[in-house]
Amino acid sequence: MLNRFMLIVVFVPLAIILIALAVANRELVAFTLDPFNPGNPKLTLTLPLFIFLFLALAVGMIVGSLATWVKQGRYRKLARQRGVEAENLRQAVSRAPSAPQGSAQGQAQGSAQGSALPKPTS
Repeated sequence: MLNRFMLIVVFVPLAIILIALAVANRELVAFTLDPFNPGNPKLTLTLPLFIFLFLALAVGMIVGSLATWVKQGRYRKLARQRGVEAENLRQAVSRAPSAPQGSAQGQAQGSAQGSALPKPTS
């Protein structure tokens, strides 16, 4: 249901806008990479304007995505560390012998087991 909603509400109007933009900007424009000799045919691309607009949009989305991915790297690292820590604790708990909670021997054994558990990282 959400996919159909996204398709109808977001992507259909976006497609209509992009098609209108492409139709309105069909003129050929020259894109030159040589600022000192703009007429250099080896470094000049002549394409319709809408292609340059779409390429700029795509490059902007890729650069923005990469910047977000790099900025959130510390959170992914922290999640990995906590996942490893949780798995170590699960294994330590599953290896620990179960003793009755009410006995003094069980409490002493539990406190000895507690010191063997890995320390949390911060």
